Amino acid sequence: MDISQFKKVPLLGILRGVEIDILEPLTESIVSSGLKIIEITMNTQAAAAAIKKTSKQAGSKLIVGAGTVLTVSDLKLAIDSGAKFIVSPVFVAGVVEYCVKNKIPVFPGALTPQEIYAAWRAGATMVKVFPARFFGPEYLKEVKAPLQDAELLACGGVTHENIRSYFANGASMAAFGASVFKKEWLLKKDFKLIEESIKALITKLPQEDARVT
Repeated sequence: MDISQFKKVPLLGILRGVEIDILEPLTESIVSSGLKIIEITMNTQAAAAAIKKTSKQAGSKLIVGAGTVLTVSDLKLAIDSGAKFIVSPVFVAGVVEYCVKNKIPVFPGALTPQEIYAAWRAGATMVKVFPARFFGPEYLKEVKAPLQDAELLACGGVTHENIRSYFANGASMAAFGASVFKKEWLLKKDFKLIEESIKALITKLPQEDARVT
């Protein structure tokens, strides 16, 4: 899958711990919001079934991937379940190597310049800068100065208030999770509120020709 597919709407939604019985209406609200990319984390109960269910329902309307992939066995389970890309909180060499060899988009996590460089050099599609909240948007600018070719995905602490700043400082993509997929909203099945919150994030994305990459 070409990286350009991830840059059309460069926003990644993270579903963690979501009950499988609400996936259908939740997926409907996600598709309606205009979001194009989501990951379902492998530490979610019945993650493989959730990936399969969401992929089948959304079809071509969503690119569905797997997150929190820490082993090659989990990677293979995710791919067999229909995941189109792989995300990890850290750089797992075996996972990245398998993805690169099999042309599967992969987003390993890293934080320090050394870790980011190692992940990018290993063939990462983008490097997930995680947890970004503790260093902020300007940290990406500092990293991009010497590592200008590295594609960075900001993750952890991305909000409606700071998302524009992350892109202005060099992010190629941004990810969000519990700030929008709030536990209380999910419990109340308030999918419309989730949809509107995602739409609000999308409106704050810079136009493609204005993004710093």
